[in-house]
Amino acid sequence: MPEIANTWRPRSAWAGSAKAGRLGRSTGEAGVRLTLRDHLGLATILVADGQEAALAEKIRETLRLDLPGLGRTLFTGTTGLVWSGPGQWLAVAEDRDAFAALPAALAGIASVTDQSDGRAVVRVSGRDARVALAKGVSLDLHPRAFHAGHAAVTSIAHIGAQLWQVSEAPVYDIAVARSFAGSFWSWLADSSAEFGCEVVA
Repeated sequence: MPEIANTWRPRSAWAGSAKAGRLGRSTGEAGVRLTLRDHLGLATILVADGQEAALAEKIRETLRLDLPGLGRTLFTGTTGLVWSGPGQWLAVAEDRDAFAALPAALAGIASVTDQSDGRAVVRVSGRDARVALAKGVSLDLHPRAFHAGHAAVTSIAHIGAQLWQVSEAPVYDIAVARSFAGSFWSWLADSSAEFGCEVVA
């Protein structure tokens, strides 16, 4: 029996919406830089009732991290945890397979769900990043209120999103459901265009 060729290929969450290049104002230095963060390892962690202490111990043992508190993140290098709600965190890593062993390690303590293909993540940076985001983010992003290590689950242009600040530069990472990537990108590109926007795939 002849073999059937597999024609399936991985597809970026941003495919059909975003492409590398310059958007909006074409002169001068780009005020906003949008970096498409494909190939991340992502997993949601939801603690079981009464297992918070056990989860904290296991996370220290397996990821060498403490659980971040309300509205916070904690990273060691490029691997970290982002607070997502009461008893919930988003695990983030550059290695797509970084959390493969986590479900077994946390069995009976927390549920772990792979989100690597379920979320679209973009990094927003540049001198005008904060101003561009302020057009649609339902948060006060002023440094006195929100800075590196802060995280929020919020609405951006009426789309549910998880946002965390990576550095004071400022640099932000934003994750949205993959199914909303196209709509979110339309807003983000329009919001950034007046400042000149560089897209990095």
